[in-house]
Amino acid sequence: MLRRQTRERREYIYKKSQESQERAIYDRKQSIKDLLAQGKPLPTELRNEARIMGGKDLVLDEAQAAPKSHVDDEYAKVGTYDPKIVITTSRSPSSRLLQFAKELRLVFPNSHRLNRGNTVIRDLVPACHAQGITDLVIIHEHRGVPDALIVSHLPHGPTLSMTLHNVVLRHDVSSNASSTVSEQYPHLIFEGFSTRLGERVKGILQALFPVPKDDAKRVMTFANESDFISFRHHVFAKSSHKDVQLAEVGPRFEAKPYEIRQGTIDQSEADVEWLLRPYMRTAKKRTQM
Repeated sequence: MLRRQTRERREYIYKKSQESQERAIYDRKQSIKDLLAQGKPLPTELRNEARIMGGKDLVLDEAQAAPKSHVDDEYAKVGTYDPKIVITTSRSPSSRLLQFAKELRLVFPNSHRLNRGNTVIRDLVPACHAQGITDLVIIHEHRGVPDALIVSHLPHGPTLSMTLHNVVLRHDVSSNASSTVSEQYPHLIFEGFSTRLGERVKGILQALFPVPKDDAKRVMTFANESDFISFRHHVFAKSSHKDVQLAEVGPRFEAKPYEIRQGTIDQSEADVEWLLRPYMRTAKKRTQM
């Protein structure tokens, strides 16, 4: 098993190494094609390449419409299987963090909460992989307040790291906190994920949920505003043919992504796909997603 995992990881890294070169060639061909179609002169850096190509390689068929990305391999089978998720915490968790982990287990269908104990990350990830787990979710805290959420997709990544803000537990937000929580596969609403990074984060979060049935009465909302993702969990019921009653179940929180790595959480050498740099130039005035 270890040999196979090593081989698959090596093949995965090789595919990623070819992406930048394929993307650069595709972008140059597309630029030359667009300039020729508009009748504009070619820049100096593209003139020699166009002469070498002679126009024969500028024709892009449907198969070459977009270079293949490692994202296609990571989530190629999403929707054809139900994800299996393990939720755990940092070491020596407080009672509030344990309660938050229990509520997240009800948020994600087909998830299991695992007591961390003294298990280290380098042993936790192979154990999850051996059991067919698709995603590992780890929650961190600071002085009893949940402050970070890490989602690691198995077996090869990516790993999304987010900070948590304004965490409100279910028992504090719902008037029916003593009642049971529906475990239907929920409908998902994503709002404000318009950029390429937003689509990437949306894909990672969307892969945590199985495909719902049409008659499901459970809705989860991820609304992005100024790079803060607001999470809300509701159930609804039709009171008449045109009226709907909506009730918030909880928990609720805001999450801000700050890093995406092209590997699992135990691979410290994995490449950084995206990293938030809030103190560079005017980065804090720009929205990433």
